[in-house]
Amino acid sequence: MAKSGGYGSYRGRSPLRTFLKTVIILLSAVLVLGVIALVFFQQYIVYSSDGIRLELPFFTQPSPTAPQSSAAPVDSQPPVVETPQIIEPEWLHAVYMPASALYDGTVQSLVAAAGGNAAVFDMKADDGSLSYVSNLPLAISAKVSSGDAAINAAIRALNAGDVYTIARVSCFKDDKLARTDRNLAVTTNSGYRWTDSDGVRWISPASEAARSYLAGVCVELAELGFDEIVLDHCGYPTQGNLNYIRKGEAYDKATFASVIGDFYAQVAGVLEGYNVKLSILTDGQTVAAGANELSGQTVEAMCAHADRLWAPDLEKEQEDILLRSGMEKVNVVKVTGEPDSQAASWALSAVQTGG
Repeated sequence: MAKSGGYGSYRGRSPLRTFLKTVIILLSAVLVLGVIALVFFQQYIVYSSDGIRLELPFFTQPSPTAPQSSAAPVDSQPPVVETPQIIEPEWLHAVYMPASALYDGTVQSLVAAAGGNAAVFDMKADDGSLSYVSNLPLAISAKVSSGDAAINAAIRALNAGDVYTIARVSCFKDDKLARTDRNLAVTTNSGYRWTDSDGVRWISPASEAARSYLAGVCVELAELGFDEIVLDHCGYPTQGNLNYIRKGEAYDKATFASVIGDFYAQVAGVLEGYNVKLSILTDGQTVAAGANELSGQTVEAMCAHADRLWAPDLEKEQEDILLRSGMEKVNVVKVTGEPDSQAASWALSAVQTGG
């Protein structure tokens, strides 16, 4: 019998084949889910001596923790209370020394014998002579340096010791420099070099060269190691026949205060880089009045630029003026003939010789 249409007869899909496919799909799904579960639960699998177990966080009871106290922890150590250290003022008790004490080893005994704690040396005397060897051109030309070539080394050795050392500088009262260079001198109406009541010549505070020279002397003394520099005769002259002085640009009372104030500022400025105190010697009358029209000194300028102020026989009222002007009591030094109170700063006016 011939086949119709060229096709074989259709028998339909096999039931066994369909079942096998379904089983394979289910097994594959189970395998995938197992892998995912293994990865997810791996962190909760615990390996111990009892075997392997699964510890899920939602089946694990949290360990009881102690309640936190709101109170601050108690330190078993008693609190340490720091008592501020009371620093007593170091009163200055200065004693004038002979020049020989710069190198003969007697300075400590001389200071102690006088009840002092500091030594004052006349490093620039009223006549202009220097107690050390200077490198300043004016000092060299006027030949005012010490003749001892070894003196500077001796001074440095002394200043490296335990004694507090002070260099006194006679500023504008300078006979040798005024005699050497007339252009620096205070002159009379007749053109001569003026002299004060002691017969000593002065260099002019109005001279820029004179002021720079004095500032240079102070720098050299600081470099030699002095702890303090006290300026004496550091204004215009006040003793002698002042009417004989030639008036003009170099001697104009209207400019005295500004010239002297600028000089103090100049010296303070050049000493800024050195570990040295700057002191100024004045007098009680100037302090009481607040200014001296003859010297050009003013309390305002002195307190602004000096670390200490020295004055002979200072009265209590005058000291109070300085305290109100900003000067501390420990830095107000009374120049006196006899040692004063231990609770005050003082300087003996007479040179101690130990004899």
